[in-house]
Amino acid sequence: MAGLLRLMAGNRHQALGEKLVNGTHVLDGLWEDPAQDRDRAERRRPKVCVVGSGWQFTSGISYYTCRLTTALSQDFSTSALLMRRLVPRSLYPGRDRVGVPVNELSYPPDVPVFDGLDWYWIPSVVKAVRFLRAERPEVIVLQWWTGAVLHSYLAIAAVARSIGATLVIEFHEIQDTGEAKFRGASGYLQRLGNRLVRKADGYVVHSDFDLKRVRSTFPVDSKPVRIVPHGPFDHHTGERPLPDPATPRRTRILFFGTIRPYKGLETLVEAFDALPEDIAATMELMVVGETWEGWTLPLEMMERSPRRSQMTLVNRYVHDEEVAGFFAAADVVALPYKRSSASGPLHIAMSYGLPVVLTEVGGLREGAEGYQGISWAPPADVQGLSDALIAASGRVGERFADPRSWSHTVEVYDDLFADLRP
Repeated sequence: MAGLLRLMAGNRHQALGEKLVNGTHVLDGLWEDPAQDRDRAERRRPKVCVVGSGWQFTSGISYYTCRLTTALSQDFSTSALLMRRLVPRSLYPGRDRVGVPVNELSYPPDVPVFDGLDWYWIPSVVKAVRFLRAERPEVIVLQWWTGAVLHSYLAIAAVARSIGATLVIEFHEIQDTGEAKFRGASGYLQRLGNRLVRKADGYVVHSDFDLKRVRSTFPVDSKPVRIVPHGPFDHHTGERPLPDPATPRRTRILFFGTIRPYKGLETLVEAFDALPEDIAATMELMVVGETWEGWTLPLEMMERSPRRSQMTLVNRYVHDEEVAGFFAAADVVALPYKRSSASGPLHIAMSYGLPVVLTEVGGLREGAEGYQGISWAPPADVQGLSDALIAASGRVGERFADPRSWSHTVEVYDDLFADLRP
């Protein structure tokens, strides 16, 4: 691979509130300067290519890549290069739905999209290189969430250097938790990941928590870094009517997302069972998600639960139209993670203005900052989670404003691009 990379390479401040984080100057978007805002409006915008997950292996990063590309395209000439077949299908936890369309979201018609670059490269890598050379972006933004794309990103970094493009890495996660279980995966990431990170000119993270983890794992050094919160996931359609007090019904608690060990669904099932009888009688639990990593314990607990009749299970990756229906039907969203950098379901819930039960782990405190509908719970704490469910149920019928915006994301990227001077 090194020889191929060498061959391809041979073809050759908006004032956003600066603070010091672990020795790195970071802009976090807390205030604005009108004069610098005018400067930004007059600034020449570079051509940008966003690289991330496509729709073949649909995940939250697929949606984020599309939303970021769309947002940037409002101010920049933007293209997208998508990772298509992320890994051999037999290794993917959601292998049964690979290639099955579940998304209503799509890229704007005026945004050039290459879909896409496959894990095993041949012949897609040749087409990907041609796409980049034809588009000639001045900035390439890599979405990082899994080591499965590392060898492809090294190839893209080589092409970026050959065409004189600036390289930015946006970190969503250091390494997927399921992927890290494979023997040698962590060592592979450390060796080649360091090489990729050194090639980057700047970085984007979603929280101080993420920045500390990135700095402890990779040689970020003193290159420009920006912290920008995860943009809103408000692309799901569907009405969210207020409950009719004249029509009594149970409070619907929704767990949404893949069912994996770190998601904490088993704690939620146990906490639901631990609710006092008079309160539990007024609630029902909806679990909507696809089982990954063979993690069936929560589902087994649901089957054994004395309150099984108050639980609903949809055990698959659902279509966008269904997502809207589930959130429109929910009164409270419960996300009892044991670890997390960010959460797509959290941002869907925030876009609906729903009360949310959330555990205080990882970057979630920062991810939900400014959202008034959160009831916090300690991670893996059954009683604490039960108490948070009761507290959130008392807020049913309230609507909360989502403080996130993609326009803010674009402003921070614009500032970073100006700092890098591509």
